[in-house]
Amino acid sequence: MIKGLALTPPVIGRISIGRVVEKNGIRLPQKDDQFTITTQIQHKSGWLPHPLDESLRGGDQKKKLHSIPVRLLFADPDLNLRAEYSLFDRTTGRPVCVGDGQQCRRRTENGVEQLDCPGPQACAFGKGGLCKPYARLNVVVGDQDELGSFIFRTTGFNSIRTLAARLSYFSAVSGGLLSCLDLQLKIRGKSTTQSHRTPIFYVDLTLPDGTTLEEAIHQARQRNQSRQEAGVDQAALDAAARAGFANGLFEDTEDDIPAILEEFYSSSDASLSSAGNAEATQPKSQTPAYSRKPSVGDQLAYLAQRRDQPTQEAAP
Repeated sequence: MIKGLALTPPVIGRISIGRVVEKNGIRLPQKDDQFTITTQIQHKSGWLPHPLDESLRGGDQKKKLHSIPVRLLFADPDLNLRAEYSLFDRTTGRPVCVGDGQQCRRRTENGVEQLDCPGPQACAFGKGGLCKPYARLNVVVGDQDELGSFIFRTTGFNSIRTLAARLSYFSAVSGGLLSCLDLQLKIRGKSTTQSHRTPIFYVDLTLPDGTTLEEAIHQARQRNQSRQEAGVDQAALDAAARAGFANGLFEDTEDDIPAILEEFYSSSDASLSSAGNAEATQPKSQTPAYSRKPSVGDQLAYLAQRRDQPTQEAAP
């Protein structure tokens, strides 16, 4: 195994809530209130839709996708959802500092160092809104690839808190059978003073509509027994995933930078993010008119200027 390379769950597609559009030479989030499932291929017009997107819409592209049936790869909630405080370099887009509120890993002149992490509000290094919660959720959609996952990225506090709570609760109430439960991702909306009373949207994880908790747990126990009889070792899978994450200093790689720019920094004034998951859009009057295609540094510098604007959770 190559040391220093985080081995993450194989990704075969993306889940976002909205899309990214290009205006005046810069790609900006456009909020929406529905899911979009895409491949990992991006064209000039945006990310290429995944066949499952059309399938779940019943072939009707005008139908809004408000829920997605999913299963989880791992029994450990923290393996399915990795949430941490993250700060990315404004010039290169590379992860600079990643922490959990107690300890952090930070790139310095002396290499990567382990330091105390007081959290974004009390950290001088990450002050100014550059450091924020950042989470990745891997889920299984469909049955074509049982170990292949779709990734949902978000910097949305509402989504992170809700997803973390749901995963913890479902794991506890099912006796650790999280990977055997039938679940669904669901979009919810609410209004807050911070959003100026306009709707904001975040992602929740629930049981399928019409299924009771007792029925879901009964089905999960049957599935667990069937998998054990077939020789599926869930504990070994979790252990392999845990070792894979620990093999690298940072989960995000150079290949992730374009998605990070759209899914993380393009929502610097929003609570939800995912290439298409930014929870707010900037007024047109503040969109910079670049005379050339903006570089990574241009985009991050522009987005950093917007960090003090009021937040609104919505999603492209």
